[in-house]
This record gives sequence, structure tokens and C-alpha cells, in this order.
Amino acid sequence: MTERRFDATELVIFDCDGVLLDSEVIACSADAEALTKAGYQISTAEVIERFAGVPADAMYAAIEADLGRPLPSNLQAEVKASILARYRSELRAIVGAAEVLSAMRTRRCVASSSAPAKLALGLIETNLFDLLYPHVFSTTLVAQGKPHPDIFLYAARAMEVGRERCLVVEDSVAGVTAAKAAGMRCIGFVGGSHCPDGHAKRLSEAGATTVVSDLRQLMTFVD
Repeated sequence: MTERRFDATELVIFDCDGVLLDSEVIACSADAEALTKAGYQISTAEVIERFAGVPADAMYAAIEADLGRPLPSNLQAEVKASILARYRSELRAIVGAAEVLSAMRTRRCVASSSAPAKLALGLIETNLFDLLYPHVFSTTLVAQGKPHPDIFLYAARAMEVGRERCLVVEDSVAGVTAAKAAGMRCIGFVGGSHCPDGHAKRLSEAGATTVVSDLRQLMTFVD
């Protein structure tokens, strides 16, 4: 049975954007608008497909390589301001997130590509912060972001749990790839508003053991 694959789980590591927060469309839309204004024509859907789950610095470096020139020095600040403003008016938690975090007996934490301020604001605005604090980890703590495994390995060490007893919940190919590189089992999540048709297949091909569309399905596997 599928459930037996996760019987030894002692720690559930949640990605944040697109798993606990329905935030990917907000962030990727802000990036698409700013990049297009800067002369790099790209849609929100294309940002999601290429860069969901990837740290901002890595995304901007890839785009500068495409352009053959630096992006405007104020672009990241403009994007950050736009995202934070929209967080306060538009951001919602993923359906079932608070319910799952409140009910789950298995230890859990967050390992996210977001910067600490953005990560904290998103969790506070959606009333999830108190359900996770202080076990909230950003890739600013490690050398390399997703798809590298650094942040998941950091989270496991911080929580004092062996990688073989960790279960990652991820919505992006980069995140699933990072989890597999860390030697951890991974459940793919496709319940966010940013997930296109066929995304479950992409996550499975990247290495997700199973894929769910409702966070509440996690309780079948870990508790």
C-alpha cells in the first residue's frame, strides 16, 4: 500500500509558497510585470514554469545570462514591494493548511526558497506562523537553493532527524528534485492556483512518490 512508504516518517518538511500559501501566482505575476518592463518579455505562466521554487537570485542570474546584460539595479526592490503589498490584500492560505498543521502529530517544519521577511509575512498574514514557529527555514541559510538539496539537509539537521525519516511536501519540480537529491521521500502537491494541467505528471517524473491535490490527504500518509 502507498501508506507504508511513509510509515517511518518523523519529520514533515513543507515547502511554503504553493504548498501552504497560495502565493506563487502573486509572486510570479510581480516578476513577470517587472521583467517585461525591463525588456525581458515573459508571462506569469512562463515564470511559473521556469522558475517556481527557484530562489530569486538564481532566477535573476539566469535571466541576465539570457539578456547578456544586467537587470536594472532597482528591479528586485520593486518586485519585493509589489509582492508585499499584494500579500496584504490578496494572499490566502492553501485550503486545509491550518487544519493539517493543527491536527498533525508528526513533527513538521518549513524549508522555503523565500527570503525570511517575505516568508514570515506570508505566514503571519494567513495565520499560520504560530503553527510553525520557530521551525521556519529559508535558503538564505545555505550555500545553494533548490534544486540543490542544501535547505532540506539543513532543516533535517536543525530538527535532529535523519534524512531517511523525512518526508518533503513540494509543489515545484525544483523542490522535488532537491528533496530527491537530499535522499528524502517526497509528496508532490498540485492544489495551488498556479498548478497547470499536467503538473502532477511533471512532479512524478521529477521523483515524487505520490501526488495529492488536497493537503488534507497528507493525513492518510503521516498520522
